[in-house]
Formats: sequence, C-alpha cells, structure tokens
Amino acid sequence: MRNQIEFEVSGNYALFTDPLTKLGGEKFSYQVPTYESLKGIVSSVYWKPTLTWIIDEVRVMNVIQTESKGIRPIEYNGGNTLAYYTYLRDVRYRVRAHFEFNLLREDLAHDRNEFKHHNIAKRCVQVGGRRDIFLGTRECQGYVEPCDFDEGTGAYDEVPEIDFGTMVHGISYPDETGRTEREIRLWRAKMEKGIITFIRPEQCTMIRKTGAGSVKTFNAVNTQSADELHDDCFPDGRV
Repeated sequence: MRNQIEFEVSGNYALFTDPLTKLGGEKFSYQVPTYESLKGIVSSVYWKPTLTWIIDEVRVMNVIQTESKGIRPIEYNGGNTLAYYTYLRDVRYRVRAHFEFNLLREDLAHDRNEFKHHNIAKRCVQVGGRRDIFLGTRECQGYVEPCDFDEGTGAYDEVPEIDFGTMVHGISYPDETGRTEREIRLWRAKMEKGIITFIRPEQCTMIRKTGAGSVKTFNAVNTQSADELHDDCFPDGRV
C-alpha cells in the first residue's frame, strides 16, 4: 500500500495499563499493547490533523514477561505514596499501519497529498520518529527503527492462538467521528501465531460514552506555513 509503513519498536519496559488496576493506585500492564497505544506511537513518528492512522497488525517478537517495581508517585494533595506497578520487560514489537485522510476535516482538504505524507512518514521512521516514543507511559522509553514486518523469528510464531479476553481498543475523538462526544472502545483481543490483527475502530461494538468534546479547527495558513517551514529547514527533502 502506498500509504502504509512498517517499523519495529522496542524498549526495556512497557506499561499498557489495564484501567481496572488504577482504582487502588496500583498499575498492572496488559500483556500486549492496545490499539490506542500503538496509534500514539505512530503519531509520535509522524502526525498531522489531515491524517488518521489505522493500526493493521502488531507482531509480538519477544517472550511476554513482567516485572513489578515499588513506585513512589506524587499525590494530588502533596507528598508521596507507595504503589506497585507491574511492567512488561524487554519488549519488541513490529507494527504495520496505514493512514487515511480525515474526510471530516474539510478545512484541511488542501493538504490531502498522499505521496507527500507517505514519503515524510517513511523518512520519519528512518530517523526514529519526530517526537519521543513511549511504550504506554512516560517512564517507558521506546525506540523505533524500520523493518520488514514478516522477516525474522518471533517468540510466538508457532503458537496457534492466545486469547487475551476483553481489552481496551482505543478512544474515539470528535475530530475522527464527527460526534460531539468522546467514546471508549472495547474489543476481544486474540493473537494467532504471534500476530494480533486489529479490527477498525468503527467495527468495535462495545462502546462506552465518556463525555462531551469538540473539534479543533485549523486553517490553511497554519498548515501551509508548517510545510513551508519544513521545506526551508530541509531543502533536500530530509525530515
């Protein structure tokens, strides 16, 4: 696909928090990354409001293992408390994603240039992303590099199927749905031979409303000036 990218993201630790574990102040990671966490990683590699990133697949390359740590988070009313966070350790994933133009953003119709955005996205993957990469939370630094999604040997390539039960899929925002409310999407995650194939956001049937929201507006001057700044800084086409 002309609008598709593939990359590998890795890190010493990851924390894709299960929301059910936040109630008591403790945090426990899902066994695998959520759709929304991977979308956040791709958006850190390259994002513009003209685009909507769709995560197609993730391939789990390393064995799933956890490690608990004693953490002293800062309380809202001041001071510290003691909590135990359970992280994933030594993680490595291969991600396949593609972008689509957000047709709800008519104010950005002038910026719908597939060739331009695809080439910038590929260059961003080559240099490890435009912004810092985090694996679920700020303290879990990640590193991105280009790869061939199907090459190499993964830890679960020979495992027929693993069912992870009901997980958070992602968050639907007004600028991508056209509705004036935010929604939490749930789905039943399953890994087959090391690969999790995600359903699209609109295919999720378990939806929870979380509150009202609105669409941020952009104008042609803002987006054009950003592109002109990029061209001035990198006349040879680099990111």
